[in-house]
Amino acid sequence: MAAVEIKKNIFWVGAVDWNIRTFHGHTYSTNRGTTYNAYLIVDEKVTLVDAVLGPFAAEMLERIKEIIDPIRVDYIVVNHIETDHSGALPEIIKICPKAKLYGTAKCKEGLEKHYYGNWDFQVVKTGDTLKLGKRALTFIEAPMIHWPDSMFSYCGEEKLLLPNDAFGQHYAASERFDDETDGAVLMDEAAKYYGNILWPLSSVILRKIEEIKKMGIAIDMIAPSHGIIWRKDPMKIVNAYLSWTRNETRPKAVIVYESMWGATEKMARKITESLIDSKIAVKLFDVAVSDRSEIIRQMLDAKGFIFGSSTHDNGMLPAIAGFLQFYKGLKPKNRIAAAFGSYGWAGGAIKEIEDAIKESGAELAQSGLGVKYVPNADELKMCYEFGREFADKVRSSEPERIKNA
Repeated sequence: MAAVEIKKNIFWVGAVDWNIRTFHGHTYSTNRGTTYNAYLIVDEKVTLVDAVLGPFAAEMLERIKEIIDPIRVDYIVVNHIETDHSGALPEIIKICPKAKLYGTAKCKEGLEKHYYGNWDFQVVKTGDTLKLGKRALTFIEAPMIHWPDSMFSYCGEEKLLLPNDAFGQHYAASERFDDETDGAVLMDEAAKYYGNILWPLSSVILRKIEEIKKMGIAIDMIAPSHGIIWRKDPMKIVNAYLSWTRNETRPKAVIVYESMWGATEKMARKITESLIDSKIAVKLFDVAVSDRSEIIRQMLDAKGFIFGSSTHDNGMLPAIAGFLQFYKGLKPKNRIAAAFGSYGWAGGAIKEIEDAIKESGAELAQSGLGVKYVPNADELKMCYEFGREFADKVRSSEPERIKNA
């Protein structure tokens, strides 16, 4: 795959990782692969914005060589130090030893710790500008989107935003632009990316988007560091982020459960049936066999969550316990939730689930439903009523509104 000119004399020179299937320490499934996007700006000063994962350094350098001799690189802008974006830097700097690096103070600290490189580094902050010739880059600090060192780079002459890990997706494709790809797949991967990586940072992201809007900068292309470049309608992803940051939802429930001998599964299916009959969109997941990051993606726009577990050793089963620990860290706002499960001689899982719900910030919508041993016909009716009560609360919840707290 050749370098791709995304604007006049601005090129994508990144790498496509077709085979990666997990990310972030195996916490995130990347079933469609990913890309590591880097961008080369050819002006009076040649500038590389971001890099790629270390094993792809040679691939990136080959793309740069299609355009210029890499030794001509004058500046390297490091929007984020995470190794999927910075891993190739040591190899690049061997070839371009005179290149000056630009990034935040936290970026300088992180690069020195990662690579022990005595590199020529210029610390920048919001509003600083780097003149390239006919163009300039303006820097916008973006701490905690999603690391403390993160920043955006903006080329006003081209109305081009280079936001690193914001607005991206883990998506490997031969195409580079949104108007060349399946829009439904693209937005699905963008939602999955946001839900699993950025959801806990929603209030930070909302403030940053509002800050950029107040700056009055024009944007007609967003080139993130993972996935597809937004050129047809860059505001589509911005508007989606605004919805996600505001925790806007729709009448939808996600049921996540773990069952030991099938009793809790029977309850889950009857609750699901009730929600469907109540005209509530629903997704059902057995957490022991499901992809956690896909579950989180489905939770992103759901108003209600229902969690279930058989009781074992007076508590939850291990897979649902691990999932709820991850879920609590997402800090979802404007959500309702409930718990259910089966037990033998003593219960305990429901209380643990309800404690996790309260800790997450969701509202406990109704009392938990427990069934001893296996649900009989009457108890399955109770499950159905449990689902109907939850559906009513999903529908009757206050109108969706912005909640930033």
